Amino acid sequence: MTQQSRAQSDVFVPTGQLQFGVFFQGVNSGTIWKAAESGSQTDFESFRRIVQTAERGLFAAFFLGEGLRLREHLGRPHALDVVGRPDAQTMLAALASVTTNIGLVATQNTTYNDPADLAHRLSSLDLISRGRAAWNIVTTDNAWTGANFRRGGYLDHADRYRHAEAFVETAKRIWDSWETAEGPARNVLHEGQHYTVDVTPRLPRSAQYRPVLFQAGDSPEGRDFAARQADVIFSAHPKFDAAVEFRKDLVARSLNAGRGANAVQIMPASEFILAPTADEAAAKKEWVRSLQIGPQQAVAYLEQFWGRELSEYDPDGPLPEIDPVVEETSETRGSGFHGAKARQLADQWRAEAKDKGLSIRQFVTSRTARMDATFTGSYSAVADQLAEYARVGAVDGFNISPWLIPSGLDDIVNHLVPELQERGVYPTEYRGSTLRDNLGLETPVRTADEAAEAVRAL
Repeated sequence: MTQQSRAQSDVFVPTGQLQFGVFFQGVNSGTIWKAAESGSQTDFESFRRIVQTAERGLFAAFFLGEGLRLREHLGRPHALDVVGRPDAQTMLAALASVTTNIGLVATQNTTYNDPADLAHRLSSLDLISRGRAAWNIVTTDNAWTGANFRRGGYLDHADRYRHAEAFVETAKRIWDSWETAEGPARNVLHEGQHYTVDVTPRLPRSAQYRPVLFQAGDSPEGRDFAARQADVIFSAHPKFDAAVEFRKDLVARSLNAGRGANAVQIMPASEFILAPTADEAAAKKEWVRSLQIGPQQAVAYLEQFWGRELSEYDPDGPLPEIDPVVEETSETRGSGFHGAKARQLADQWRAEAKDKGLSIRQFVTSRTARMDATFTGSYSAVADQLAEYARVGAVDGFNISPWLIPSGLDDIVNHLVPELQERGVYPTEYRGSTLRDNLGLETPVRTADEAAEAVRAL
């Protein structure tokens, strides 16, 4: 089955292969920045070291997140967060000069960009990297983030994917407006609710036609949006049974959207803690968690829900007996805390902690472990586990968040990758020169009608 016919097939067919990406998050609680061997979250050397390690391990993509406003804690910038997340496209352009094959993925928001400008900047990255650029499409609608752009709260929550879809369609029309790879390009017009575009592209197509599109939404609307527009979805379902169910769901949505069953690839977020033996890996995981969730982090986690300082409480003592001062937590606490019913949760958590005899730190550790996206074990056992994902086609790969920068991929590249290659489920070389080649994605093909649609005025 060719790449084109597989993508268009109505039947899902596993490739039997896995790809890896690396997600350099920067600001987050999963990366240990206080260890002696940790690098800087802003120093180019941290980025160079990890992207070149990933490329040595034949990773498909290097992925950068986006932070449009510092996370706050009790109304102030979060003191436990590291500060500083360089602009993704600037950093990726620099990394293009020290890499040859790995894809370069920039997370960019549709709410606070303009489609013609962003399409041009992504085309620039795609050209200078010789066809290795990708765009991770994200949306937001909250006034708190929007205040940085003088457009706080201008977009209703229900409209964010409608707005994003018009944005992405416009960017695609700009990239599709070239008659051939050499030109000429035709004018693109768009008149919509939020912006008007009248543009003739200033850059030719890249070696991979246009940037690859990633999308990370997990709501029903987000999944439908990905099924219509994305090449790859960055999912939140790394565990095997959940991954299989997510695949079934996405295949159904892709077919409903008029695309093939294999048109959208899946790479869930994940963390790997590996060692030569299972016992060593378990001990390493305990050490990693003790650094990720120390006494200050445990208390701060509860403060996000309580809405008040709790520093007088012993992290190794029981949960606070006082009630939260907020009814529902807001987006200022970060997406993981947004919309929680604070008083209801406090009652539930106090009862659970008392019933199980857990301290604040033990409870927070157990709480965050429920959202654990970690593969822990010996190199060979985890390789066997991943081979089963490849066999059934549960995922197309994993987007790995290293818990240590810049050496957090060393175990994976030096030990896990060779085990996967021995099992025949991981590449032994880059299959092409572009990201689209290396992910096995079809090159977009326009029909005559689509070519006309690409430039028509709306």
